[in-house]
Amino acid sequence: MVRRSGPAPSHASAPASGPVRTCVGCRTRALSGELLRVVISDGELALDLRRSLPGRGAWVHPDLGCLSKAERRRAFARALRVPEPPDTGGLRAQLEALVHRTTGTGSSRTGLDERKQVDPS
Repeated sequence: MVRRSGPAPSHASAPASGPVRTCVGCRTRALSGELLRVVISDGELALDLRRSLPGRGAWVHPDLGCLSKAERRRAFARALRVPEPPDTGGLRAQLEALVHRTTGTGSSRTGLDERKQVDPS
């Protein structure tokens, strides 16, 4: 049994509020606000940006790398409980348009984290 020397601090790091989901591509857990919901609509994968379409949903980061991992692992078929892996061509086009709209024309946000360095002196 663990005994504390005093009361637990009330300002302890509380978990972020909101539902937590798992990305089907990279398998990391994140708040649902950070992920995109994907459903099968009319036999094809589609982004559910309003999160209101009926049926089972799968969650993926708004990142083409996570989409590629999900395709390679055939994760959408498992998550959505369909017998055959669905075609992801339309979903890829939607996600590319969304990423392009978010980053802007001619702007590349990839590698921003890699460029952040701390001066060792």
